[in-house]
Amino acid sequence: MASKLQIGNQSIPATDVLNLLSGYKILPLLQREIICDRAIGNISLTLEESVATIQAFYQQNKLTTSEAITAALQQLCITQTQLEALATKELKLEKFKQATWANKLEQYFLQVKPQLDKVVYSLLRTESSEIAQELFFRIQDGDATFADCAKEYSQGQEAQTGGLIGPVPISQPHPAIAQKLATIKPGQILPPIKLENWYVIIRLESFVPAQLDDAMKTTLLNHLFEQWLAEEIKNTPISLVNNDNSSESQTLIPLAVSC
Repeated sequence: MASKLQIGNQSIPATDVLNLLSGYKILPLLQREIICDRAIGNISLTLEESVATIQAFYQQNKLTTSEAITAALQQLCITQTQLEALATKELKLEKFKQATWANKLEQYFLQVKPQLDKVVYSLLRTESSEIAQELFFRIQDGDATFADCAKEYSQGQEAQTGGLIGPVPISQPHPAIAQKLATIKPGQILPPIKLENWYVIIRLESFVPAQLDDAMKTTLLNHLFEQWLAEEIKNTPISLVNNDNSSESQTLIPLAVSC
């Protein structure tokens, strides 16, 4: 008897499952998970790590009784072994990341640090060059504060915060502004610059250099992993194979999916 998938009152022949996975755009997710499983195939956990991780998974998902575990197995259509593999997968992935990239984090951090450094700055923009010039001199001479001028005259959303923006990555502002911020000292205000339809006044309030702390290590580790995974996905195309028994031929049908 041919296998079939039963969802409620609907019976789906096994031969139609692949088309459904494709139609519902589930194949890219399956592709990702298969690549991850392949990557952690040689990653092992100690007995203590495995037991603690599975127990934490059960607690987090409220699988604290045998009845709850049985219900979860039935709902997910998996075995106890598969459930435990699911529970330990994240820890194995973390071990894979550490084994693959932990010794490269310092070098990678130095490479990307210019994009990770943050700034706090004040910005005021107006369409009038005369107003911009007048406000610049008033702020520079101490006749008015940057915040008061921005609240009254700035024509962007920054008016709501008195012109104050940040902390944000130094790569986030407009490239012309980012370039200026990278060359001035905290407290320094620049004369109005023409930027598209605006005349912009900026002042650097503070510079926040990126630090290779634990949070940054986690961010970089995940970024390197996602870069690797994207490349693996690119090099592992998805295809459906049609088997024609009568002619003993196979036809590959590439799927138009976005990974």
